[in-house]
Amino acid sequence: MKTIAFLSLLISFSITSFAQKQTFDLVTFTPPKGWTKEEKQNVIVYTKVDKKNKIWCQIGVYKSTASKGNIEDDLQSEWNEMAVKQFNITDPMQATETQEADGWKIKTGSGKFTSSNQPAAVLLTTFSGYNRCTSIIAITNSQAYLETIENFVGSIDIKKPDISKPQQTIVNVPIIGSWGKSNSVSQLYNRYGTYSYNKQQYTFNTNGTYTFLGKNYSEDYAETILIKETGAYSINGDVLTITPKTSVIESWSKKNGADNYNQLKSSQKRALENVSYQVQMDGENLILSTSKETTRDGRFSNGNYYSYGPPETFTAIKLPE
Repeated sequence: MKTIAFLSLLISFSITSFAQKQTFDLVTFTPPKGWTKEEKQNVIVYTKVDKKNKIWCQIGVYKSTASKGNIEDDLQSEWNEMAVKQFNITDPMQATETQEADGWKIKTGSGKFTSSNQPAAVLLTTFSGYNRCTSIIAITNSQAYLETIENFVGSIDIKKPDISKPQQTIVNVPIIGSWGKSNSVSQLYNRYGTYSYNKQQYTFNTNGTYTFLGKNYSEDYAETILIKETGAYSINGDVLTITPKTSVIESWSKKNGADNYNQLKSSQKRALENVSYQVQMDGENLILSTSKETTRDGRFSNGNYYSYGPPETFTAIKLPE
């Protein structure tokens, strides 16, 4: 099947108006006529089966989820869930170049698999933007349906999500409150060596906002480094997305060399780092997993995750008066 040649059609979606359109979450589209529709909580699926010629096609529109931070990670994650796990695809995904439209980044992946001893193809187009990710998937065993897929994708209009205010968060993972960790601690006491520590602390509020503090102190340093950040967070399933609004790094002198704040020596803005984590609980600890280490959280606690403990497991970072 000439799936690769058809990929460009899947990233040329239009924002013109069509009759009898339907909206699902962020996506508005024209449904294919005469196809069977099945609507679930997170996806709408349209199916066409030609028993006489033994050909079929399915098109699915998925509800948006929290973005992992970039189109490459979003597409790969969606591909793993919707293609690899569903159809046991072992060959590497064939991907197009990234396209952009109206603030969305768009990328398509394709692959082949076998269904009832017949060759079939899957085409997955992922849209990533505004901290959200949504996908359209088409699977078929015949080129006869390519025009229908083209018309369907060509009718798509994706609206911008409302990001003007934080989302109210209701989740099974009890993240509301403060969580802290120490990345590296050297507490050998004065008589044995240098006293130093490096710690991070989140506070998640019920209104969907958060604060983050980071502190780096050492007796060997003339100044103490303090990081202060605020922003919004949202949770979709087990994905926690952090969207900072302000972030600064401050340098403070120390009075008599002790662990305190004397005078503010410098302050500068930090790059805002949008990150999505897989979130879960391990006992009383909050586990935040990512594909790579973040500037905000520092070095992984272990493996590819950060472990933050509840208030009774750490000393809260104090701010200058």
